[in-house]
Amino acid sequence: MVVRFVKISVAAAFALFLGAAGARAEQPSYGPNTYDRTLEALIAHEDIANRGGWPKVPGSASSLKPDAQGPDVTILKQRLMLSGDLAPDALPGDVYDAAVVAAVKRFQLRHGLSDLGTVGRLTLKAMNVPVEVRLNQLTATLERLKSNGFTFAGRYVVVNIPGASVEAVENGVVQRRHLAVVGRPDRPSPVLQANITSVNLNPYWTVPTSIVKADIIPHMRQDPGFIAKSNMKLLGAENKEIDPASVNWASLKSPYFTVRQEPGPTNSLGQLKIDMPNSEAVYMHDTPKKTLFRNDVRFNSSGCARIEGVRDLAAWLLEGTEWTQPAIEAEIAKNERKNIPLKKSVPVAWVYLTGWQSGDGLVQFREDIYGLDTPQGIATSTIVARKHKPKAQPLIAPQKLEARPAVVAPLKPVAAKPAPATTATAVN
Repeated sequence: MVVRFVKISVAAAFALFLGAAGARAEQPSYGPNTYDRTLEALIAHEDIANRGGWPKVPGSASSLKPDAQGPDVTILKQRLMLSGDLAPDALPGDVYDAAVVAAVKRFQLRHGLSDLGTVGRLTLKAMNVPVEVRLNQLTATLERLKSNGFTFAGRYVVVNIPGASVEAVENGVVQRRHLAVVGRPDRPSPVLQANITSVNLNPYWTVPTSIVKADIIPHMRQDPGFIAKSNMKLLGAENKEIDPASVNWASLKSPYFTVRQEPGPTNSLGQLKIDMPNSEAVYMHDTPKKTLFRNDVRFNSSGCARIEGVRDLAAWLLEGTEWTQPAIEAEIAKNERKNIPLKKSVPVAWVYLTGWQSGDGLVQFREDIYGLDTPQGIATSTIVARKHKPKAQPLIAPQKLEARPAVVAPLKPVAAKPAPATTATAVN
């Protein structure tokens, strides 16, 4: 194998290694400064691209262990140096030493992977994504932020769908970070903005009709006891219970009843739901399947977001009330349904960012899991400002409004930061 070593200035590599000067790790990944930081990352990666990109790491590198030696280590070190994960002065030599382990861990953290310090399958895949793809991801983020219609309030929550992660932000500082499980590609989580209005303890789960058709009916055809085993009930008119045995599941196509799962630790929503009324009927919630959070790839839901440590997030949302985390835990233990409204609603944004520079100066990348880093995809996955309803003016004839054509921004670098987004209004 012929290795093509790419020239890059020591200054450029060292700047990437240090990250943005004066950056603060507690700044949110999605906030007023994300655009400027991501523009810096774009410029740095353009420099790498102009110098030829980075070398491909061979599959044999996945068998490397600390203290290993050889040409694969040399290529790995070159790749890590070019992306700013390995300091330039650590480049000489072909030993998988402590500096290489630390660099691999840094790379893994930047790509949302477990920081094991060895080159596994997902790490190798991320390392061999061409710099041109990374440039496209950063440009897509800039285009989304350029048209961003979300207002960064004093307190807000953000779910980054490709990152399968959540941040709770107050006064520009991240107060809580949580892993999440979001929608799989065939049932994607939507990009949206809403307001969190309440916390529901020991909730029912009213199964959406789409899931009844896609999951419940096929399960019942295979196992007539599935409804009972899942602690579910069939409810008809006036919430009267229907015996599952009375339903002809073999020929059923459109359910004439509601499927409701009763509260409890096995409920699909877990024992806590964060309510955020929206037209997509999605929300954030607990889950009985806690092991899902151990996976690096967390796209397993039907559109909603399951949150690790969701009770901590609920306690943060309810700060200033009597509902501390111990109080929440005590109430959940009663196994009774309880709805706790927030004193003041908290804005929430579900965003689609596959490349950005975080507050600590690290350039973050995630897989474009839904394939939305295209001009059309960007247009459909950008939060747009809500339109204010005009006040009624009965004595004045309404003026005809010019329709504005939809504009799909081209995937090219943006040189200047746009004007601030229009202020968003309350939902519902």
